[in-house]
Amino acid sequence: MIFFGSLFQSQRRSQRAHDDQSRLRDLLHLVIERLCQRYKLTLSLAICLCLSAPATASHPDDALKANIPIVSITRQNDDVTSNSAAVNAPVYKNVQPVETTTHTNGLASVGLWQPEFSEPSLYALLDAEFAADRGDKRRALTIYKQQSFKEDATAVFERALSLSLRTERVEDSLQFAKSWQDQYPDHVPAWFYVAHLALRAHDYLLAGETLNRILRYDPRADLSEILIGIYPNNDEDKRELLAALQPLDSEQNASLSVLKAGLLYQFNEPEIAIVHINRALARQPDYVPFITLKADILRKIVTAETVINYVSQARLRNPDSKSLYLYEIRYLLDLKQSQEAWQLLIEAHNRFSDDAEITLLAALVSLDNEKYASADQLLNVLAKSPAYLDQAYYYLGISAERQQRFEQAKYYLNGVMQEDLVLEARRKVVAFELLNDNVDAAIATLEKLRKDFPVFAPDTFVLQADILWQQNDAAEALRLLTRAARKYPDNEALLFARAQLLDDQSDYIVKRALLNHLQALDPSNLSYQLSYAQLLLANERNSEQGLALAQAIIQIHYDDPRYDNELHLQALNVLASNALANKNYQQVIDYLQTPYDVLPTLRSGTLLLRAYQGLGNNERVETLLADLQQRFSFGQHNINDRIQLY
Repeated sequence: MIFFGSLFQSQRRSQRAHDDQSRLRDLLHLVIERLCQRYKLTLSLAICLCLSAPATASHPDDALKANIPIVSITRQNDDVTSNSAAVNAPVYKNVQPVETTTHTNGLASVGLWQPEFSEPSLYALLDAEFAADRGDKRRALTIYKQQSFKEDATAVFERALSLSLRTERVEDSLQFAKSWQDQYPDHVPAWFYVAHLALRAHDYLLAGETLNRILRYDPRADLSEILIGIYPNNDEDKRELLAALQPLDSEQNASLSVLKAGLLYQFNEPEIAIVHINRALARQPDYVPFITLKADILRKIVTAETVINYVSQARLRNPDSKSLYLYEIRYLLDLKQSQEAWQLLIEAHNRFSDDAEITLLAALVSLDNEKYASADQLLNVLAKSPAYLDQAYYYLGISAERQQRFEQAKYYLNGVMQEDLVLEARRKVVAFELLNDNVDAAIATLEKLRKDFPVFAPDTFVLQADILWQQNDAAEALRLLTRAARKYPDNEALLFARAQLLDDQSDYIVKRALLNHLQALDPSNLSYQLSYAQLLLANERNSEQGLALAQAIIQIHYDDPRYDNELHLQALNVLASNALANKNYQQVIDYLQTPYDVLPTLRSGTLLLRAYQGLGNNERVETLLADLQQRFSFGQHNINDRIQLY
């Protein structure tokens, strides 16, 4: 037994030695690779440096015998600890760490041993890199910060700053960079680091001072790297940044001039902004971002024709600039000059024939201009690219639909499998099936979509319930939505569709509870508010809350982000229905006559017809009745006479 025990221990020692050798070999490979990458060393030089690095002591006593001090970073149960000063403040040049050894549970906890040098210790840097690779960012950063304040440590400082930016707040990184720059005030690249970090930390006073120092050193210094990713999000910070930049002489500096121009443009001062962007363009006349910014500024102070001429001339000077083509095309589309935009798109497509973005945009503008042959040709070219196949099929389906080739449209739309397009594609397929009264095929389409894309299951249940409701089977539609709501209890679309199918009077309590729940989930949802207003007015004609909710919706101005044309019309219909119930016929006409003239709907027309009947205006009744019969087959029991509420 003793023999076997000794043999077993010997085998374990041998295995540990093998594992240690393996780990050492891996570390050596890693170190050589990092030295080559970090310091641009040749492979042979990196190997020499590794071989000349001081050996690791295996015990604190060995370190003392070798006269190697122990660095003030120590281990306790594999957790790295350090002086708070070492972590939170820079260690300045020539300040050596205190020799410490900690003991945990009676065991010596060995730290990092290295000889004292005025230059960074290679061994310490290797230890830091190894710590970083193990995910011990705090230890790696602490060592790098300490070593960066020694002589000739620019590369170490940059590595420390890189680690700091990944693991610390930008304010902490700025503090470290500023401390390093204060110790090495003539190191110009550090000015750039400090300026960039000050801008990111919104310390615009320090940023202005540092940028001013850079510009005094070199008025034409490239500040583009400094300005990347520093643009403020809110107006207050933008104003502070502009105030910091205004005193700086940017006449010879393109990047600073364009930053001022952009800020002034946003603050609606285009006349001053144009001066700064012209300075930038004087330095870099064909730089596309500068050209497009000038075009944006010009749009505020000159005619559209002048802007187009400016962009067109710039495009002719830069014929290979896709961005200038797209800028001019989109501006033409904004001006509703779709024919000119289409012609330019075809030219762009001929120049950039392999560019899918140009091809797709050309196809879409062709569709808008009813040039279906051109659209189909472009989309079939696009369909050869796997990345654009679904978009090509979707718009080929749209093209076929507009040409009333419904079977062809179904073929393409059924082929769409891209998640952000598939629901709308299948919705159109369902509509085509219903046009042919093929209810079973429509429901089968929804069931297949539900199986292939479970994420859209609630939407498919809503659409299926809509089909059942149109088939005069409201009870089955309600049962379907009730079952679906049990499976998806938090889905608002299902809950709202179910609420819409409930009767305003006989199901008042349940419907009110559902709508209150929905409004609690989304208090700003105007559709929920309008449905609740309709419910209240259906049960109390003079409900102040119901009237207030509906009135608030119709008072939303068209340029308000909350404005929705369809919702606005629904609110008018609710108010008109209430006025009709109160026999206030003229009020119904005041609400709906103008909207009906602009965008006729069956619901609005029916309410207007009843209002004119109430007033005894037979001439308007006959005229409106004929219009309703022509537009909506009114009175002929057509299934489309039913008014969809959701």
